[in-house]
Amino acid sequence: MGMAAAAATESQQFHVLAVDDSLIDRKLIERLLRTSSYQVTTVDSGTKALEFLGLRENDDGTPNTPSISPNNHQEVEVNMVITDYCMPGMTGYDLLKKIKESSSLRNIPVVIMSSENVPSRISRCLEEGAEEFFLKPVRLSDLNRLKPHIMKRSKLKDQDQKQVIPEKIDTLLEVQKQHQPQEEAQPQVQPNLEQQQQQQSLQQNNNNNNNSSNKRKSMEQSLSPETTDRTRPRYSGIATVV
Repeated sequence: MGMAAAAATESQQFHVLAVDDSLIDRKLIERLLRTSSYQVTTVDSGTKALEFLGLRENDDGTPNTPSISPNNHQEVEVNMVITDYCMPGMTGYDLLKKIKESSSLRNIPVVIMSSENVPSRISRCLEEGAEEFFLKPVRLSDLNRLKPHIMKRSKLKDQDQKQVIPEKIDTLLEVQKQHQPQEEAQPQVQPNLEQQQQQQSLQQNNNNNNNSSNKRKSMEQSLSPETTDRTRPRYSGIATVV
């Protein structure tokens, strides 16, 4: 009893989006999924399923990249899509292709249902990426095969998140390394400027000292006896008459 309750609690965490244009089949698959303790959202067309997943179509039928992250507008994450194959407008196969073509949704498991047992149809869906192909009417035993696919997808998502964190850390380290040399170079510029200023001041002092020395020498030369004698007129050899 305890194991059954634990399994029910674990399944209750998973959310399945069921797509079927038939009201009877849609109510049936919803009832089976809820009996298996899954959370269920039902829509009646592939277009509404894409809108619920956060994808919009262009006029040419190709899905747009989500303008917002998928499941932003819903309370719980979609862990699996189970869709009817034959639907008006967009078939289950078309819905499968659009989900697998989306980079943000391609990891969501997709299961196809059909009331027609057509081997080529089954093979085409499985080759396109469908996890299972159920024949209608879907039975409760069929839904027991869903959980391994959901668990596999959850593990892949956890691995992707674990890979993203180291990548973000590496990116931050690279950014820090790029800014670090610039920060280290700034302190080195200041001493160079100070040295230049000191050298300029020393050179000015030397020039001032040299100028003072030159002025002093010129003054000493002008006052020296030799210079005075040279500048006086000489009267040697001339007799003075009284």
